Amino acid sequence: MTRSLTILGATGSIGRSTTDVVLAHRDEFRVEAVVGGRNAAALADAARRLGAKFAALADERGGEALKQALSGTGIRNGAGPSAVLEAAERDADVVVAAISGTAGLAPTHAALKPGRRIALANKESLVCAGAAFMADARRLGVEIMPVDSEHNALDHALTAGANRDVEKAVITASGGPFRTWPRERIAKASAKVASAHPVWSMGSKINIDSATLMNKGLELIEAHHLFDIEEERLDVLVHPEAIVHGLVQWSDGAVTAGLALPDMKVPIANALRNQGRLTMDLPRLDLAAIGRLSFERPDEQRFPCLSLAKAALKAGGAMPTILNAANEIAVEAYMADRIGFYDISELVESICSTFSGRQIPAPETVADALGIDQEARQAARQLIPAYAEATQL
Repeated sequence: MTRSLTILGATGSIGRSTTDVVLAHRDEFRVEAVVGGRNAAALADAARRLGAKFAALADERGGEALKQALSGTGIRNGAGPSAVLEAAERDADVVVAAISGTAGLAPTHAALKPGRRIALANKESLVCAGAAFMADARRLGVEIMPVDSEHNALDHALTAGANRDVEKAVITASGGPFRTWPRERIAKASAKVASAHPVWSMGSKINIDSATLMNKGLELIEAHHLFDIEEERLDVLVHPEAIVHGLVQWSDGAVTAGLALPDMKVPIANALRNQGRLTMDLPRLDLAAIGRLSFERPDEQRFPCLSLAKAALKAGGAMPTILNAANEIAVEAYMADRIGFYDISELVESICSTFSGRQIPAPETVADALGIDQEARQAARQLIPAYAEATQL
């Protein structure tokens, strides 16, 4: 049976991989809408290839370019926040939520419709507004399918038993580009070096988060909300080969793990499946050829962002929202060569410490989350000049 599909974030790495999966199964999907950020040409190309009915560009300034690029195709289009929300709300059986950053929170929440499936790749929906987002999903009967390889692996592994019997749910990290580097060398690393991920091909911001291990901390927060597992039963292992993506240690000593080659088409195909799995023409995992899989504990002295994220999850309330906002501002400044690598964690820690005394409760709505996010961002921006000045000295 053909299912209708909308792709939020069609021009990003997840969106491009989703396009490949859909085109490989063209008879199973009809594409309702596609959404992009600033690249009108790339969005128009995706819309044409997928035969989308509607295309929306987040950046209003690209509206005319999108209109011209789709002239004569019959594909309706628009630009700006209202067009993005229109795309999210259009009738579709499945919505792939792959807009990165806090910008994806409102459209992803708007996509929550009764009986719909959300293939979730937008971290901020859960990191910034996890309790509210999941409560609305349950109330509306929305199925949330994680697209991140780690959460997708846990989703598989957790079917082997009951939540109460989970001793540890573990996600893995490749370790990023600095896994074997000493702290002194890491401190001098440029954003260009930090954004060169050794395994995955992702956006620059996510690559930086992988280098700091903040990405793994954010994924722990996601896992808490996705699977209703407490902070003390969640953990991270560094696994350079990126073959085991998630595993569950059960109360009887058994372990169930999700394995796959590091290709995002695998979890995307799983999130889009219907009656059965989609057949994908991808290389198969050959454990004999790989020969050995290695694991190690993350070094939270060299990568303090992981500790900060764990602390935010344990503190609860609005602290994960504040952590994420501060991190986005810090990473933005690092990518602009204004601050150093370890200034990211220091700035995030400072903002979290500043807000901790207020004990702000967890946001009850997405609007609440966005308000807290903006306040924390403003506070972080005010600290950037001091860190930038120290970096120049």
